[in-house]
Parts: sequence; structure tokens; C-alpha cells
Amino acid sequence: MDSCNEDHAFKLLEAQTHVYNQGLCFIKSMSLKCAIDLCISDVIHKYGKPMPLSKLIASLPIHPSKTDGISRLMRVLTISGFFSQHNQTEKELEVSYALTDASRLLLKDHAFSMTPLLQVMLDPILVNPWHQFSTWFTNEDPSPFHTQNGMTFWDYASREPKLNNLFNDAMTSDTRLVSSVVVEKCKGVLEGVDHGTLVDVGGGTGTMAKAIAKSFPKVKCIVFDLPHVVAGFKGTQNIDYVGGDMFEDIPPADCIVLKCILHNWMDEKCLKILKKCKEAITSKDKEGKVIIIEVVLGNDKGDKKSVETKLFYDMEMMALVTGKERNEKDWAKLIFSAGFKNYKIIPVLGLKSLIEVYP
Repeated sequence: MDSCNEDHAFKLLEAQTHVYNQGLCFIKSMSLKCAIDLCISDVIHKYGKPMPLSKLIASLPIHPSKTDGISRLMRVLTISGFFSQHNQTEKELEVSYALTDASRLLLKDHAFSMTPLLQVMLDPILVNPWHQFSTWFTNEDPSPFHTQNGMTFWDYASREPKLNNLFNDAMTSDTRLVSSVVVEKCKGVLEGVDHGTLVDVGGGTGTMAKAIAKSFPKVKCIVFDLPHVVAGFKGTQNIDYVGGDMFEDIPPADCIVLKCILHNWMDEKCLKILKKCKEAITSKDKEGKVIIIEVVLGNDKGDKKSVETKLFYDMEMMALVTGKERNEKDWAKLIFSAGFKNYKIIPVLGLKSLIEVYP
């Protein structure tokens, strides 16, 4: 075979490997789900040091006939960055596994555990709509989730306690880390609200409001969400739970927080929400501000994993709801179209940014 043909064959085989890899990428997610279901991170953490494979197998609730499968599962989880492998030595003939920063975020008792987020993300309720993606492109349904279930994500969540509970737990999990960074590294953003009122729109169980109220006890926080979401929650001295519809009316405030709300909706709906926010912060004698916590596409500074994750996030919004992730140009268009005069993007929240919006 001449060099030209050899080069062509090499490229074809390289392309074939790429296709195989991408086609099988779901195995990373499903292996991760299996690790969470079997509590592998917690078992290794409890052991207190790199855990030999045999001891790991003995500590897991698996059938004796499946022991060989654990070593194969761990190989995938290791190459995916969730565990580090300690190779065999003369004294220690058996491979051992230790936690990485990523698997520590899978620990049930970790302050910022991401387990609830992954449990809802990888649940069949959210995974099955992806099988409808190509069908959705040929019909008039608002989302593949609607094609799969015959109703919107929000209607399904209001009728199905399992999804509602999984979703609320996931949002609580995600907000814990974000809120801790906001109150520690972005205090200047909130200091102007001292002695004022802050409304967390779509605030769910109140994780963000609780973090802010703890650091700024003189701020009156209102957790504003749909009635069925806030039903049963009791307020405190500086936290109230209020049920309502953000498309209709938002309680007056000096500051409004919108964390991961606008990416659930297309521009027309977002404009309605932002206009209601503007009404709420200008209804008092002084003008307040809006704090948006969302993904901003295109500000990743060459970080390929961050870029890819944001694009995945955007596709998730298309599959489940009717929203999307936005770049700075998109955000500016929305903000100015809603009647605001200025904004500032602060990229300090990992995948997400904090956007200050002024009337």
C-alpha cells in the first residue's frame, strides 16, 4: 500500500474511532449514575484511604456473580476523572481507588453534593425525551419533553411528585454552592441592599434567600415561586415565602434575584419577566437592581470543557423546556428591550456568571 493510501486509511480509522467514541459517550453518564446508585464514593470515603478493589467489592450491595463488573465499571469512572487509581506495587499487589475532587461532590454528606442534580438529570423522565429529538424537529410541539409526555415539563412537575421533588432537590443542591460564592466573593453586589427588600424569583425551597439572610440579617428576603412550590414552607424573621406568577406580578423590592430562571424561556417570555422585575424595583422611592445568575456563552477564554458543557446545557433547555442559553449580545438585547439602561457581567460562578442589571 502506498503512503497516500496508508494516510487515507489512517484517517478513516481515526474517524471511525471518533464516531464510536461519541456514540458511546452516554456510557460515561450511565456509569456515573450507577456509581451514585451504589454509593461508591461514600464507601471509599468511609474507608479513609485508597481502597483495594476486593474490599470495595465486598462493601457494595452486589450479587456475587457480578464482582468482575465492578473492576470494569471503575476503569470507566477512573478515566472519566471520578476516581484515581493506585497501581500495584510489590507490597500491594492489588489495585486501589481513591476519591478525586469530582467524586467528592458525589458524597451524600458533602455541603455542595451534586448527587441530587445528577439524580434528576439522569432519571428516565429527563432522559427519555432525547429519543424524541428528531421527531420533535418535524412537529409543532414546544419541546421533545412535550412530544414524549404530552405536556410541558412544568405541567408534568406540578402533577408528578417524583419529578417535582427531584427537581427541587437538584435546584437546592446547585444553589448551595452558587449562593456561598455570591455571599463570600460578591458581597459588594448585595451591600447596597442592606436594610432593604430582596425577592428571589423562582427561589424554590429558599436556599439562596437563606444564605443571603444569614450574611445580611437586616435584608428582608422574599422567596417568590409558584404556589405549589412554596406550599408548606414557613418563613422566619427575615424570610417570607410568597406564592404567585412571575409573568403577572412580582413583589416590590430593592433587589430581585433571578437564578437560572430566564434560560427556561424564550425571549418573549423573558421580556415579560424582566419588565415585571423593572416594575417591582422602581415602585419604591429609589431605584433598585436585578441580579441575574445564568450561563453566558462565549466568555470561556479557551476552556474547551466549559464551552462544551455550556452547549450541552443549551441543548438540555431545548429538550426539556422552551428556553436557551445566551451570549452577551443576546443578554444585552433582552436587558435593553425590557427598558433597563445598563448591566455588568461578573464571571465568577464557574459555568454561570452574575449579571447586575440597572433600571
